[in-house]
Amino acid sequence: MKRKFKVPHTLVILFSMVVLAQILTYVIPAGSFERVETETGRMQVVPGSFHLTPEAPAVSPFASLTAIPKGFSSAHEIIFFVFIIGGMFAVLRATGTLEAAMASLLRRWGRQPFWLIAGGITMFAFGSTTVGFGEEYYPFVPVLVSLCVALGYDRMTAIGIIMIGYGAGYGPAFINPFTTLIAQDIAGLEPASGAWYRLICFCVFVGIGIHHVWSYAKRVGNDPSASLVADVEVPPGSAIPTDEEAASLNDMPPMTRVQKLIMLAIGLAMVILIYGMIALKWGLFEMQGLFAGLTLVIAIIARMSPNRTAHEFSIGAGSLTSVALLIGVARAIQVVLDEGGIVDTMVYGISVPVSQLPGAISAIGMFFVQSHANFFIPSGSGQAYVTMPIMAPLADLVGVSRQVAVLAFQFGDGFSNIVIPTQYVLIGILAMAGIPYDRWLKFVLPFMIKVTIAASAALAIAVMIGYS
Repeated sequence: MKRKFKVPHTLVILFSMVVLAQILTYVIPAGSFERVETETGRMQVVPGSFHLTPEAPAVSPFASLTAIPKGFSSAHEIIFFVFIIGGMFAVLRATGTLEAAMASLLRRWGRQPFWLIAGGITMFAFGSTTVGFGEEYYPFVPVLVSLCVALGYDRMTAIGIIMIGYGAGYGPAFINPFTTLIAQDIAGLEPASGAWYRLICFCVFVGIGIHHVWSYAKRVGNDPSASLVADVEVPPGSAIPTDEEAASLNDMPPMTRVQKLIMLAIGLAMVILIYGMIALKWGLFEMQGLFAGLTLVIAIIARMSPNRTAHEFSIGAGSLTSVALLIGVARAIQVVLDEGGIVDTMVYGISVPVSQLPGAISAIGMFFVQSHANFFIPSGSGQAYVTMPIMAPLADLVGVSRQVAVLAFQFGDGFSNIVIPTQYVLIGILAMAGIPYDRWLKFVLPFMIKVTIAASAALAIAVMIGYS
């Protein structure tokens, strides 16, 4: 009998990609663009300055191994953020507040699951398209998983709400300061110009996302065996509740006064978080400090002893060790490519064919170039600084507006964020929910086909109407 093929563990897949990245450094010649410092202190590529750098040293034969700790070091901020989130949620669950709050939501929305799903996707999409939220969605994973399972759906539905919303918002990026505004500045456009067309695209893509997730949720609700994770168990000790724990939410009593005070503290923390992100330009360190402080406030309100608080926090943080491992190894792929000096070569190589394409086809070609570039440069702002100095002049040569080139960049960067394994937000959230990468691909690839077609049509229309 033939042995059934078993999909490798996500960690195996990621490490294999680290090894592949090292092999590519021996095959693809090293090259570089010249860069100049902008007024904001960031390094920007000089158009037409690409050149090979044969003097660049070859990566070490042990690069695949040394890249792992370097990846952990490079991703330390997000890894520590994940640990603090895990610890905070463990303390919160120990108070019973999380379950009581979700039970209240179920009593309110249990008969209207469509609006819970549609509202959730729209909320996450709005956060991504305006403020550029991504890793800020980690705290919502346990909450949505519990709600969706209690409603008769599954973990994939919950993660679909978060990640489809994330992608649908990041794609059109209405006024995202980390992608749209940076790309427009590099292209010499007015900040936030052309927002009307991006807003239309936002509504279209969010609609596609809602339809995709709701269609899947209905299938699972009618037939639980249709779940893509029906045979995948929740990791022991995870912050994610088991199906039995989530289902028991339907029998939870009303919230107590202490639990309501804790929820008030959480709501206040979210307001402070949003204000800090927008007005004070907070980074991950400030966010970590906020959630660490929130943990202490929760423990004080619940009158939880310091020893028990420390115990619960340690268990919660420890349960996300596998998440940290995946994030670090995912970052190691980029470390190897950077050490090999082939990122610029690959970006230049995949951009050259676009210059030979006419009009609307070239705009679609830019979209595909940016999608591939996102694998090697998973940072939205980083990708803008590397690719837009190339794409903006290229748009002039092929006869499309620079606004269209910016839109192609946004589509390529935003939508591919929810499928490429080098994107730490995706890998981290999947790991938190205990969803294997291959199962996620089965869920998200049909959506990617839909938005690729819609995005290509949107770019073609933008060229035809002279969008600028």
